[in-house]
Amino acid sequence: MKIYGVAVLAACFLAGKLLGSFLGYLLEIDGDVGGVGFAMALLILINTIAQKKDSISENTAQGILFWSGMYIPIVVAMSAIQNVKAALSGGWVAVIVGVGVTLACFLLVPVLSRWGKLNTRSRP
Repeated sequence: MKIYGVAVLAACFLAGKLLGSFLGYLLEIDGDVGGVGFAMALLILINTIAQKKDSISENTAQGILFWSGMYIPIVVAMSAIQNVKAALSGGWVAVIVGVGVTLACFLLVPVLSRWGKLNTRSRP
């Protein structure tokens, strides 16, 4: 059922939020550091382990996959509320790193596309 997917997503989000807040506390930063990323990684990990062990029903697996797909827009919405003004006023390092990573991702798209085509051709 899709409700189990919601339950798994909520548990992963809460665990990720706790891990991110704890990491922020350890780094002496007033805030969550990577909580959403931890939550996404936990969701992927739990889904993968459950599928390998074949310990969940088909309806539950479909619910988890549905909410896994919905999680990306949630992450985008959550990142939209970050304090961009404070990051920009903190210095140009954040801007340079952000632009550099974005450019690197754009440059890697054709490489990954060619690599994917080569891998699909070699399959029987």
